[in-house]
Amino acid sequence: MSATENRKYDVIVWGATGFTGALVAEYLVERYGVDGDVTWAIAGRNADKLAALKKTLGSRADTLDVLTADSHDVDSLDQLTRATRVVCTTVGPYAKYGSELVAACARNGTHYCDLAGEVPWMREMIDTHSSAAEASGARIVHCCGFDSIPSDMGVYFAQREARERFGEPFVEIALLVRAIRGAASGGTVASLLGVVEAATKNRGTARVVVHPYSLNPDGERQGPDGRDQRGSEYNDIANAWTAPFVMAQINTKVVRRSNALLGFPYGREFRYSESTMTGSGLPGWLKASAVSLGLGGFMLAAAVGPLRSLLNKTVLPQPGEGPDEKAREAGFFNLLLYGKRSSGEVVRTRVTGDRDPGYGSTSKMLAEAAVCLAKDQTASAAGGFWTPASALGDSLITRLKENAGLSFEFDV
Repeated sequence: MSATENRKYDVIVWGATGFTGALVAEYLVERYGVDGDVTWAIAGRNADKLAALKKTLGSRADTLDVLTADSHDVDSLDQLTRATRVVCTTVGPYAKYGSELVAACARNGTHYCDLAGEVPWMREMIDTHSSAAEASGARIVHCCGFDSIPSDMGVYFAQREARERFGEPFVEIALLVRAIRGAASGGTVASLLGVVEAATKNRGTARVVVHPYSLNPDGERQGPDGRDQRGSEYNDIANAWTAPFVMAQINTKVVRRSNALLGFPYGREFRYSESTMTGSGLPGWLKASAVSLGLGGFMLAAAVGPLRSLLNKTVLPQPGEGPDEKAREAGFFNLLLYGKRSSGEVVRTRVTGDRDPGYGSTSKMLAEAAVCLAKDQTASAAGGFWTPASALGDSLITRLKENAGLSFEFDV
């Protein structure tokens, strides 16, 4: 019997009073109720804010339990994690607020999922707590939002279909962002700035950020891919101009880690890249050049302390801030995965989401990942540090399609 079988809750939403955490709670109430098949609670540091959130969730949440703990109080985190099968956390930046929670989950055999996109921190958690998680049976799954579920599960789906239909996986996949509407979340921006700051201060951290296989298991940190795209490039597979995609530095590493954790079903020479599609001809080149210059300028400014502080204070969204419901519902994303066969034939897979990626869709993806960890017979039942694809596989794809507004279409 799993160590989590007799826990009081299936899921605890940690950081529920934050902007994204509240959206996760709203989704769970709407989709699963409170006293149904999924037992869950909300948790955070401030009891008054939690009580206020519970009120906003309406009468269906009257019996919802409210729990308190502190990100840096080990005893309270132990008590919290021993009460549930899964902790679903939105409390970032994770390098600042998440390390003790990961340690508690690994120690107490509690499954875990988050929205982390902080590659150096994830590498630190993997190196520090893998043995404990394997021993306790805790499945730790980072990157369960827009970074990196559409990429990771999209590649998993495309490769599954390719093997079934062609008898072999794609040798290369290029993910291109075809269209997107929605702003980056304040938490994502804070995490990005934290990674940039850390990389400017520590050369070892910078190497982890740029190394294409830095999240792979020890001994498997090599392969055919180089660094992520940094300027405008013409993509021969898609026959279009492209610009860098800001999430690529996270997503590509997660996809490569999935391939390694699953035993290389995509092949050891599998190549993967991500970028933003800008079109063909001169207009496509001009747009790709403009996007590349803008992103490059932002990253350069973010690397300089005073400019980073100025950007953060005057321009960028803050953690806890986000768009209103109308804006969230008007958002969407449309991703095209161009898969190349060994014969040279190119087959497209499309992944779409029906809300803005940073908030509306992310909150649904994270919630379904948590429920999947708690309730389903998934790809991996063993403890350790996993990716969405390697831990949850087909079960998560089914949940995302049926409940979370995502679509996966092969050969489009």
